[in-house]
Amino acid sequence: MENLVLDKRYKRDKERVINLTQQLVRIPSVYRPDQPNENEQKVAEFVAAYIKKLELEVHIEEVVPGRPNVIGILDSGKPGKALLFEGHTDVVTEGDRSLWEHDPFAAKVVDGFMYGRGTNDTKGNLACAITAVQSIIEDKESFTGKIILCIPCDEEGMMIGIKHFIKQGWADDVDGAIICEPEENQICVSQKGAMRVVVRVYGKMAHGAIPLSGINPNTRMAKIICELDKLEQYEKKRLGKDPELGWPSITPTILQAPVAGDAQINVVPDQCMTTLDIRTIPGQDHHQLKENIQDIFDQLAEEDPDFKADLEVIEDRPWTKTDAGHPVVRAIASAYTSVTGKEPTYNGVPGATDGTFLHIAGIPIVTTGAGDREIPHHINEYVELEELATTTQIYREAALNFLNKS
Repeated sequence: MENLVLDKRYKRDKERVINLTQQLVRIPSVYRPDQPNENEQKVAEFVAAYIKKLELEVHIEEVVPGRPNVIGILDSGKPGKALLFEGHTDVVTEGDRSLWEHDPFAAKVVDGFMYGRGTNDTKGNLACAITAVQSIIEDKESFTGKIILCIPCDEEGMMIGIKHFIKQGWADDVDGAIICEPEENQICVSQKGAMRVVVRVYGKMAHGAIPLSGINPNTRMAKIICELDKLEQYEKKRLGKDPELGWPSITPTILQAPVAGDAQINVVPDQCMTTLDIRTIPGQDHHQLKENIQDIFDQLAEEDPDFKADLEVIEDRPWTKTDAGHPVVRAIASAYTSVTGKEPTYNGVPGATDGTFLHIAGIPIVTTGAGDREIPHHINEYVELEELATTTQIYREAALNFLNKS
């Protein structure tokens, strides 16, 4: 009888999570700053209405115009812990639509897979979290404490949604958080840190035929980039390869000269700019890395009286690590084994998530969810339907495990 009940619930929840994922994907929520109506507003309103029908306590908070957070609370009415599920509403651009095999916002199902922007990252997993809560409600499961659905905007940008959520006090009493991201249902207990840095080198404009009458910032930027490569190699040698996160990295991304005005082949520019995407692993100190980069500037300035450069850290997201023995990790691990009959695989997230800022706020986090880890932001993004169903049950059981065990 128990197997029949479980099978019936699985099929019910699978149908729901597939339908909900389709509805979410079919509401485009790419943030396009040059188009006022292209944002998360419509999908957030849909989600708020959907969970309100489940009789959750629902709050909508506008972070900036057109970009709201949605918060849903299922309170048992009994004292206990608070578990948070986090899944964002924004998706990245679809890029060139002509390269997609299926309409990126049609959520078309083909041979057991759903295709579309957000199916994998992370509307499918948001649907799993909502459906898991709906399943708990419908089955009248007993639990203590409360479940919080944190559904923010802007995870793909500067993460203003989760920052606002924390600033408003919603995270104050949370005991553990499950970050709903595509990780093939692996249990990710660590995340790489990220520093986004702007480096500017200052020179003096001159005629390309008389370069010595000016100061060329490009050659000086080239020296910086070479020294940054040495710093990256030093950090790799010092720390080794993290078993979950791999290697640390310092990656120049944008390179621009001149920074303002028109570029001309016969003009030495007055300024050169590069951006650095620095990814860190446990054992690295972000303040020390900033000092290391400044040391490079200082050394180059000693060698060259015309060298002038500065750096600006525009975003700083520390690496995170949660002990595998923490109750929120154990709750997910036990749920995974219960649902799949297999031992879980532990791993790390190669980038930052909204969970980074929850971690800074003092909340233990674990990241897991449906979807191939390599597929986010790809053309022809997809998710496997069966994996959505499995993740829903894992989230459901993890919530009950966490809230009902001391």
